[in-house]
Amino acid sequence: MHITARCHCGQISYEAELDPEKVAVCHCSDCQSLSGTAFRTVGMVADKDLTLLTGTPKVYVKTAESGNRREQAFCGNCGSALWATSQGDGPKVLGLRLGVVEQRATLTPKVQIWAHSAMPWLSELDDVKKVEGQP
Repeated sequence: MHITARCHCGQISYEAELDPEKVAVCHCSDCQSLSGTAFRTVGMVADKDLTLLTGTPKVYVKTAESGNRREQAFCGNCGSALWATSQGDGPKVLGLRLGVVEQRATLTPKVQIWAHSAMPWLSELDDVKKVEGQP
């Protein structure tokens, strides 16, 4: 599936080919901390399948909960998370942060990973009052 993405301020944009079967919800504590919420939705793509259209991401290297060193790419202006990947040379798999992807509403997760770190209240959200706009 062809996807397009841009950060919140619009300085960085990209397009990519993403297999919708490779979309996941990640509950790891790093994704919770880096996203500022309970989980992050990611789509996995080979780096050769992403084309940066505008801007140059900043990169922060974080040692993940797994112990692997991960490059976290983000917009240096607005802070939007863009993707994460392994550190080092050679072909890479990028974990695209789907919050910046324009087609995110059509990308249903197929798996939840690091489920042991999931917030215990997530299953109760259907029972929480819903407001259609800012209260």
